[in-house]
Amino acid sequence: MAGEKITSSQVARLAGVSQSAVSRVFTPGASVSPKTADKVRAAANELGYRPNVLARSLITGKSRIIGLVVSYLNNQFYPEVLEKLSNGLQAKGYHVLVFMAAQTAGNIDEVLEEILDYQADGIVLASVAMSSELALRSHAAGVPVVLFNRTQDNDLLSSITADNVAGGRKVADHLVQAGYQRIAYIAGWEGASTQRDRETGFREGLAAAGVQLFAREEGDFHFEQAKLAARRMFSVDDRPDAVFVCNDHMAFAVMDVLRDEMQLRVPEDVAVVGYDDVPAAAWGAYKLTTVRQPANRMVEETITTLLTQIEHDDTPPRRLSIDGPLVVRSTSVKP
Repeated sequence: MAGEKITSSQVARLAGVSQSAVSRVFTPGASVSPKTADKVRAAANELGYRPNVLARSLITGKSRIIGLVVSYLNNQFYPEVLEKLSNGLQAKGYHVLVFMAAQTAGNIDEVLEEILDYQADGIVLASVAMSSELALRSHAAGVPVVLFNRTQDNDLLSSITADNVAGGRKVADHLVQAGYQRIAYIAGWEGASTQRDRETGFREGLAAAGVQLFAREEGDFHFEQAKLAARRMFSVDDRPDAVFVCNDHMAFAVMDVLRDEMQLRVPEDVAVVGYDDVPAAAWGAYKLTTVRQPANRMVEETITTLLTQIEHDDTPPRRLSIDGPLVVRSTSVKP
């Protein structure tokens, strides 16, 4: 049958079932017996049949497409999360379109406009935010949006994050209890809720212990900017004896500067703590103390929240923050 377009009717005849049974077999979540499914798939494979997803979307009004937006992949946390989100959504029968967006409101809105043009059933924004105007448009179009690892003050948007305030407090408690006194902070991008909340918790924890923040620089969540921040912070006589860096990606840059350029020992001369617990944090080259983001749970809750809102359009937005543990390694434990 080379060159011939195989139809579901032909598959049904070969399998000895109804055409509706063929449709159910290729519809995620539809009810069909294992015996019927096996017969239909065997017939489809023999004939070379593939279901027409676009045609089905016109009939059902559902594209089964999810738009997944990320702003950068240099941070090791996001490639891992991207894989988990994609695999999880695909397992539920959805097709994932990944879009890259610069961390600017105009660019992100352009990307989201494109996703809406694809008639996506839902949108996940990982590490980015959206304008209030576009949030209203998405809501009016019946397209739910879930923020992953970000939150913003908009009642139309769901958000799934780690408990960043609690994480920041844990870092402060750990460094104070370990005996450090000149405790500093290197911030991420100032427009990110993760940066805001981690610093808020950290400062609250220090204040509760009667400790003032000794120094502060900004690394903007970028490797080279974090290096510059470390050079500024530690190129003084009265330097910090501990520093909390807003994520692991920047913490690795800070450690490289401290050890390779300034010949400072970690943690003997200065302790370093990060946030995320990406795989490299456990590598022998770093052994970084860090707060672990509960990535698996965050992904599960993101998928559940999004699909619930797709299937039940009267479901209210949901905001969830999930606690993660402090993982203590050798960069903050005095020998």
